[in-house]
Amino acid sequence: TGVADHKFAITVSTLDCTGCGACVEICPGKKGNKALSMKPIDTQLDAQKGFDYGITVQTPEVVAEKFKETTVKGSQFKQPLLEFSGACAGCGETPYAKLVTQLFGDRMYIANATGCSSIWGGSSPSTPYTVNAEGKGPAWANSLFEDNAEFGYGMSLAQQAMRTRLVGKVNALAASTDKAEIKEACEAYTNTLSNSGENAKATRALVNALTACDCEAAKEILKDKDMLSMKSQWIFGGDGWAYDIGFSGLDHVIASRQNVNILVFDTEVYSNTGGQASKSTNVGAIAQFAAAGKEVKKKDLAAIAMSYGYVYVAQVAMGADFNQTMKAFVEAESYDGPSLIICYAPCIAHGIKGGLKGAQNEEKRAVQCGYWHTFRFDPRRADEGLNPFQLDSKEPSSDYQEFLNSEVRYSALARTNPERAKQLFAKSEEQAKAKYRRLAELAK
Repeated sequence: TGVADHKFAITVSTLDCTGCGACVEICPGKKGNKALSMKPIDTQLDAQKGFDYGITVQTPEVVAEKFKETTVKGSQFKQPLLEFSGACAGCGETPYAKLVTQLFGDRMYIANATGCSSIWGGSSPSTPYTVNAEGKGPAWANSLFEDNAEFGYGMSLAQQAMRTRLVGKVNALAASTDKAEIKEACEAYTNTLSNSGENAKATRALVNALTACDCEAAKEILKDKDMLSMKSQWIFGGDGWAYDIGFSGLDHVIASRQNVNILVFDTEVYSNTGGQASKSTNVGAIAQFAAAGKEVKKKDLAAIAMSYGYVYVAQVAMGADFNQTMKAFVEAESYDGPSLIICYAPCIAHGIKGGLKGAQNEEKRAVQCGYWHTFRFDPRRADEGLNPFQLDSKEPSSDYQEFLNSEVRYSALARTNPERAKQLFAKSEEQAKAKYRRLAELAK
């Protein structure tokens, strides 16, 4: 860990392993030997004892203090509040959701569109979302395909209404009390209403002071004490929802300037409903209703959101740049307004050569060849006289066509109709290069 007298270990749940091999693929080794290897389950059952012990160990305070939770390393000392999902083995979506819960899970609300993320996120009667040692975890609910953004918007408005009422009661108590410690706790709380980190500390201090007070006004506030702290409102869904069926609602919500965070798991296809082409499907890809390769280019959802000027927008690929992904999540959540994060998520429907065990490396390859671009648009930078747009991915350095041909959604067309594949793949590559040039101009 880099902290004296402390060691760091990762324990694996043998009984919950899905066998995808992603951990083996991504975990580093030594002198050419991988740190992990796959073995038959019947030879590893004793290792479950190590996991059972591991979940009883809490991260020591000295470690948590040394590593900021908003860094790549620091975030991974925090308990994930998403575990053992029902997703495909090696799914590209779940790592993003897991990271969000590590950063904000103890105070987050999730509105989840119908789709893959609602299936692995809430297959009744079980759910992969869990609670921490204090009993706090994400509040999750699934809505329809078409109205999930509005659903999350309503959640946010309800939270604000309840919190505003409580703040009024806190202010009234501060004005009427003759107890210095109560007045001080109330004022410290109201001074941190827009800062989530400081507000969390002030809320705990206020609850302690009100509990000790034992007066009627304090008891009235404590009835709804869970609503005193700032909540982190998230809206989850796939590209079928965000680009297509739920787009009008998403557009309405970002235009509202409400403080909500929208997380799009972009698999570039309707993954959960049969693999139909979506408006996120790229040129040349084979999908239902695009059996001969899609001709129309991918919708630029990020550009539409950026055109408002006051929406925080980021496009990320975790496997390509852990730091950039972390920055985007932290910046989006701290922004007092609508934010949209579009995550590149390799999917079983892509037919990746070697399987989903290489999902993180596939994200890296997608960025390196210029198939996917990573960037951040932060309106706060404009207020400081800076360019709000930051291009994070570098100029493409690997073969675009080679990347396409390593996935069955593209290579199948090359086998069945090579002439059409050649035409569409060239069109796709030129559009990707043109987009990078536009983004590079924006960044100047």
